[in-house]
Amino acid sequence: MKLSCLFGLFSCASQPRLVPGPEPRAALAKRVVEKSELAVLFVGNSYSFGVPQAFAKLAKERGKAVRVGHATYGGWTLKRHAANAPTLRKICTGRWDVVVLQEQSEIPSWSPRKRDREMFPPLRALVTEVRRVGALPVLYQTWGRSDHFLEMNARLRTGYQAAAKNAGDLLVVPVGDAWEREFSAGRGASLFMEDGSHPTAVGNALTAVVFYESFFGHE
Repeated sequence: MKLSCLFGLFSCASQPRLVPGPEPRAALAKRVVEKSELAVLFVGNSYSFGVPQAFAKLAKERGKAVRVGHATYGGWTLKRHAANAPTLRKICTGRWDVVVLQEQSEIPSWSPRKRDREMFPPLRALVTEVRRVGALPVLYQTWGRSDHFLEMNARLRTGYQAAAKNAGDLLVVPVGDAWEREFSAGRGASLFMEDGSHPTAVGNALTAVVFYESFFGHE
């Protein structure tokens, strides 16, 4: 593995907004068409534990070939992933088509100054490395806590959109928006575990649908 996978990563951490790459939806659609098997890596924390398997299962049921991997650790931030050699090694060596980046569940909902300071530099660093190895980075927009869902979900949406722009106009997979539709329809309780935060199997299944439709389109 080239040393840039571990050490060149942080050279961009203090720089301003990244230059946008190709239009993200068009780039993803082109990649999906080109690949007989789409390889997707999920980088995040416990909100991503069940998603790779649920996404792969759904894709198989719908006749799509995918290969999934994950670098997921409970409670981890993108900042911690950006300094973690195993995460970087997996990004560098996995021959991924898409790398999904998921921030810790509260950080994107913080005040803009605090959020930007904590989230933007490691996100830019990870995006730079993902692009360097030829993969497409996308953001996984998570959801609010059940006890103040709508307020927190709105802040998360704003935070992920701002982060996507700062990191070079990334595609945002709007999982939190899908959760909000279910929540507003009175079906939110089935999505959450008892802690009011983590997803149930139903929540993971809904998340997988949003990823599938973001990658392959509606059927």
